[in-house]
Amino acid sequence: MNKFEISNDQTKIVKKKNNLKKCTKWIILAVCILSLVSLIIIVRLKTTLNIDKIVYNCIFNIFKSINLVNVAIFITNLANKYWLIIVSIVFILLLKDKKMGFIILLNLALAAILNHTLKQIIRRQRPNENCLVFEKGFSMPSGHSMVGMAFYGFLIYIILKRVNNKFIKYFLITLLSLLIISIGISRIYLGVHYFSDVIAGFLFAISYLIVFITIINKYVKI
Repeated sequence: MNKFEISNDQTKIVKKKNNLKKCTKWIILAVCILSLVSLIIIVRLKTTLNIDKIVYNCIFNIFKSINLVNVAIFITNLANKYWLIIVSIVFILLLKDKKMGFIILLNLALAAILNHTLKQIIRRQRPNENCLVFEKGFSMPSGHSMVGMAFYGFLIYIILKRVNNKFIKYFLITLLSLLIISIGISRIYLGVHYFSDVIAGFLFAISYLIVFITIINKYVKI
């Protein structure tokens, strides 16, 4: 086998891997959308789901002996849109690639606008019991969960693409992944969202990120 044949084989393998990644991406998107449609239909038929009560009771029972209100508020504020705007501006100022900083800010803005629009369409009322903080507006999808997942999820994608040191890469990815999950849990713990609101927020964010990243990659190399 000559070098030319080896090169062709390697090219075919790379193409197959890329095609598999594309296929997997669209399958995930389809699963998320189908899950969302099913969840929204169920919520429209029945305001409070049994799974919402079960998850809230589990979280309450786990943490009932500890007062974690201030901790939960701190974690939930890490997905506050005003805080994330500040973080985005810091990225614009500090990153050498200014274009990437503006893309991070654009991602935040689009996710926030999409979340507001979806809430106005679905119009699910917030839980009216066990609220530890006051929140206004509609409940589904959870804004903090959706915007947090969209913002920190995009950072995870950038880290995957741009950080070469494996230890730093997977440490940051693990840290951000735990933060995303913690934000969702904090919304349920504070009593301002149902479990299904948080799941809807995550599913919408994943769907949005797949489309957003696909479009961005056509114009900018991340």
